[in-house]
Amino acid sequence: MKISIERGTLLKAVGQAQSVVERRNTIPILANVLIEADGDTVTFRATDLDIEVVDKVPAMIERAGSTTVSAVTLHEIVRKLPDGALVALSDDGTAGRLTVEAGRSNFSLATLPKEDFPVMASSEYSSNFAAPAPVLRRLFDKSKFAISTEETRYYLNGVYMHVADAEGGKVLRCVATDGHRLARIDADLPDGAAEMPGVIVPRKTVGELRKLLDDDDTTIAVSVSETKVRFATPEITLTSKVIDGTFPDYTRVIPQNNTRKLELDAAEFAKAVDRVATVSSERSRAVKLSLDEDRLVLSVNAPDAGAAEEELAVAYGDERLEIGFNAKYLLEIASQVDRENAVFMFNSSGDPTLMREGNDPSAVYVVMPMRV
Repeated sequence: MKISIERGTLLKAVGQAQSVVERRNTIPILANVLIEADGDTVTFRATDLDIEVVDKVPAMIERAGSTTVSAVTLHEIVRKLPDGALVALSDDGTAGRLTVEAGRSNFSLATLPKEDFPVMASSEYSSNFAAPAPVLRRLFDKSKFAISTEETRYYLNGVYMHVADAEGGKVLRCVATDGHRLARIDADLPDGAAEMPGVIVPRKTVGELRKLLDDDDTTIAVSVSETKVRFATPEITLTSKVIDGTFPDYTRVIPQNNTRKLELDAAEFAKAVDRVATVSSERSRAVKLSLDEDRLVLSVNAPDAGAAEEELAVAYGDERLEIGFNAKYLLEIASQVDRENAVFMFNSSGDPTLMREGNDPSAVYVVMPMRV
């Protein structure tokens, strides 16, 4: 194999591959990226047995062939090469070495036989549809903060993507929760998605998928089966197993009868919470919200660190209410708001609180209060 490829193109492809590769693994071949050169295209393939990413890039190919080489090492080398460099990769097949040349730099890397590289079994997808990148980006970006990190409740370690009924008809919905907070984001149902089975997309997959969604003009081809999900652009295909478990009935925890309405500027609120939380104790991070007519007082009282208080002008017309929250949860939820206004709906100091963006029903957040 002998190919020449521009550094920027190579860096993007190898960067995607090395982030899928698990740093600590017991199977040496899984640390490698499979490089296959044919025609005028080079394919980079990496997997951790749960996720597989395949990246096709144009290159000048003198001699077709394939090999596998350490993804992390190759990425580090390419990253440190000067911008605009032309990188030559050559592999003679017998010595078990891949030569990387650019300008005056020359590297020789150990390779492993490509026959050992595991290729994910192809599966039949029961549902195939296309969605614009900005739509998927919004669905996953706004929900991923609520993904649980508790390994024991593995079925919460991802985003539940499914078709749901909303007021205006069926929608494509993403939900994530960790038991303390919940995010429920809706988008218009794409053509062909109506029969899609609900799947839990793992946290790592959500992180990798994000890299495919930066370009606003891209359309993503989404394929879903009971066990796998695939997201593809013309250049990159990301295939992942889904979490084998049942996502709980989240509709039960979304409060329907909260009547006390607080409307405020989300950005101002987030900054104020951040300021008063500076003195809160690391463990509890509790912030108290004291609501009175058209005013909100945020306060923190940490006996070992000190106290803080800040007053905000808000729109609130109900009876007095004092309620406490984890500052981190409040900040994460407030930072999801794209519009100026956030609307909080309270019931009492012990009940879950609902938040939405202005009067937009397509993004709903729930956060549990804490005692302060």
